[in-house]
Amino acid sequence: MTIHKSKDNCFKLILDDHQLFLDFLHRFLPLSIFNTLSPDDIEDVSERFLPLLLENRDSDIVKRINLKHNPPLFVIAIVEHESQVNFRAPFKMLQYITLVLDKYEKELNRDHPGATSAKDFRYPPVLPIIFYDGPAPWTAAQNFIDRTALQETFARYIPSFEYELVELNKYRVEDLIRYTDALSLILLVDRIQNREEVKLLKELPREYLDRLALNIPEGMSKLIKDVITVLLDRLEVPPEEIEAVREYVGKKEYRTMFDAFVESVLEDKRLAREEGWAEGQEEGREKGREEGLEEGIRVGAEQKEAEAYQEKLEAARRLKSYGVQVKVIASSLNLSEAEAAAL
Repeated sequence: MTIHKSKDNCFKLILDDHQLFLDFLHRFLPLSIFNTLSPDDIEDVSERFLPLLLENRDSDIVKRINLKHNPPLFVIAIVEHESQVNFRAPFKMLQYITLVLDKYEKELNRDHPGATSAKDFRYPPVLPIIFYDGPAPWTAAQNFIDRTALQETFARYIPSFEYELVELNKYRVEDLIRYTDALSLILLVDRIQNREEVKLLKELPREYLDRLALNIPEGMSKLIKDVITVLLDRLEVPPEEIEAVREYVGKKEYRTMFDAFVESVLEDKRLAREEGWAEGQEEGREKGREEGLEEGIRVGAEQKEAEAYQEKLEAARRLKSYGVQVKVIASSLNLSEAEAAAL
């Protein structure tokens, strides 16, 4: 499994799993109307709106929540993760809300002709949410009216609504680890953008990891795999190494493997290898100047091949420290079982 756009995916993990989505609503939008909801009451209807959605179709989600004894509630969730704040956000939300209500009206009139023309008809509510984890503070207007000229004069005639802003960087690590559930793990992983920040995982309390293992059900092992995959992909770990780790993650031993993984990443061997390879390239170029271009290319190619083999061996050692079986390591990295076992 290869995950692209890993910045999106921590949020996508939440939005795609209805139990996690419900946990999110309880955590960040504690409205009493959500108290009686179950994951079965939530329906992802994004595909219905794909022809209508604007940009970022991969990260913009539409959910329909079936409320008991009430019209449905639609939730529009937009993931904003760019380095610059999107000041068009209020207008973008207005467009989405209009599209969702227009689609709802057409479908209702198709099934019940004339339904929306009745005097007592009411449109369903739409809850707009923006997830943001960019480095700069979110400074875009949250109400569309604040993006409209002459608002004091024409306030009565301008659409006025606010979207809910979830600004992840405002939440401290201490706030997140209090919950010891899958949602907290995903939000913690989202904070890690490079190898230097992996130390955040190293500093997590032992009690948090122990309780996390107890609170994440066996059926959510795929979730654990996806969380680790997002992190490894973001840290530019080679795809074959990610695949080997995925084969092992999700078992009961993943707590031990999690510790080994953190230790391995903190060593930052990949960067050291890249630095060594750059030096080797320069050395090859110097030899090429002295002994001729052809000899330089040959030396560079041999050194590159040797470096690639050493990189495989380093990856195999890491996987072995995770507890991955020799057969899995050998097949994933195209090594012989004897080579993998000797490490």
